[in-house]
Amino acid sequence: MELKVTTYEVDAGVALVTLNRPDRLNAWSVRMENEYRWCLETADADPDVRVIVVTGAGRGFCAGADMRALDGMADTGAYPPGAEPSAEAAAGPTPEGRAPERADYGHIHTFVLGLRKPVIAAVNGAAAGVGFVLMCFADIRFAADDAKLTTSFGRLGLPAEHGVSWVLSRLIGPGHAADLLFSSRIVLGAEAAQLGLVNRAMPLDDLLEFTLDYAKRMAADIAPSALAMMKRQLWGDLLGDLDTAAGRAVREMVAMIGGPDFAEGVAAFQQRRPPHFAPLPSNHQQ
Repeated sequence: MELKVTTYEVDAGVALVTLNRPDRLNAWSVRMENEYRWCLETADADPDVRVIVVTGAGRGFCAGADMRALDGMADTGAYPPGAEPSAEAAAGPTPEGRAPERADYGHIHTFVLGLRKPVIAAVNGAAAGVGFVLMCFADIRFAADDAKLTTSFGRLGLPAEHGVSWVLSRLIGPGHAADLLFSSRIVLGAEAAQLGLVNRAMPLDDLLEFTLDYAKRMAADIAPSALAMMKRQLWGDLLGDLDTAAGRAVREMVAMIGGPDFAEGVAAFQQRRPPHFAPLPSNHQQ
């Protein structure tokens, strides 16, 4: 795919995906949505990539949907052509209460939870509306101290979009989620860290370097097979019950103890050397 509103680069096992419409604070568009998904799925399929980092160019992370598109939707009362949610998106997550081997979770943004590789958001500036959603569905979130975060849906007469009510209440609890959703108030990165909305807040000048270093250490030290399994457990277990989660953990532990990554991890620990884990295969089969 020719990338016009995103950039994509890989270094030391980390794919860096940058939303790249800085003159519009990286406002979300159909083109950006398509490129973003292509970038993440390309990274997920690439054996050279072990961790994915998402950030924004310029002063913003993603300031929400492009207002020009919103104007058109308000005029017509409908999505612009080509931007309508798919039937699969409307259907929602798998109803069995468990995550399949490689779940898409059916939606525009929740597909990130079904990727095999961790997605880390480096929130460098404004994250509003759909940008807030994008941030929430990353596995790990770091933010600039002064980044402005807001749900903003209520101010536009809209509901909580794209399943963010589900993930937000799990990240920060129903009370804090209600506060942010019902008020659409702006939360700075420092407060977001106190709420647990982001894992850590720091000065903007340190953010991307810190995030990439964190991601590269993860790529170097942690077995890709273990990352893929733990990500599947983390999000899949939220859809199921405790007995199912514990039983699956035992089965997977027994299977992985017999695998090469466990043997390599033990050997590296005993020999006090960095581990040398094999990459995931390029397809989505474990």
